[in-house]
Amino acid sequence: MSNPVYLALDVHQLDAAKALAQKVKAHVGGVKLGLEFFCAHGHHGVREIAQLGLPIFLDLKLHDIPNTVAGAMQAIHVLEPAIVTIHASGGRAMMEDAKAVVGDSCKVVGVSMLTSLDERDLAQTGVSGSAHDQVMRLAELAEKAGLDGIVCSGHEVKAVHKQWKNGFFVVPGLRLPEHASGDQKRVVTPRKARDDGASVLVVGRPISRADDPAAAARAIESTL
Repeated sequence: MSNPVYLALDVHQLDAAKALAQKVKAHVGGVKLGLEFFCAHGHHGVREIAQLGLPIFLDLKLHDIPNTVAGAMQAIHVLEPAIVTIHASGGRAMMEDAKAVVGDSCKVVGVSMLTSLDERDLAQTGVSGSAHDQVMRLAELAEKAGLDGIVCSGHEVKAVHKQWKNGFFVVPGLRLPEHASGDQKRVVTPRKARDDGASVLVVGRPISRADDPAAAARAIESTL
């Protein structure tokens, strides 16, 4: 992958999303469309963004019983996404069924632990141990289920890459030193994440909320 940076287009307005993607498309390797965008614009919105010619990452974090997730994967498969996310915590059967639907036509990656969470949040949901331990457990489960990789923070990607040599790793929650962390609790720089084994670097607000999004995308690209 020549440019691992995927722009997170987490916006309601389709025209604004298209305009933003158009501004930065020469400096990113793809576009991530999340739940907010998909709920607002559905299949039509995805097809509109796909016209820009960039790979599409559907970050829908599917999590339900195996049959329901498999059905959802069938419904979005026609959009020809390059990457789709499901929750690794949905269990092995759910992950196996989701991957079986799409085969090798796209990367299916399991979300391990959201970068907005830390150990205290885990404990409040009944999960004991560190964030690192939880991510490693779910990475092992995702690999056994036949997924292509996982989503994890830059804090864990080095260890996961060592454990899963040929995995595909998506790292969100990235910030340059001068950027505020916002609601992200486990952040690293794009350069560090890439050096530690990240396959895809998801960047949203540092580009989308910049005064000059193209310049911001170029600045991130130049660090890689």
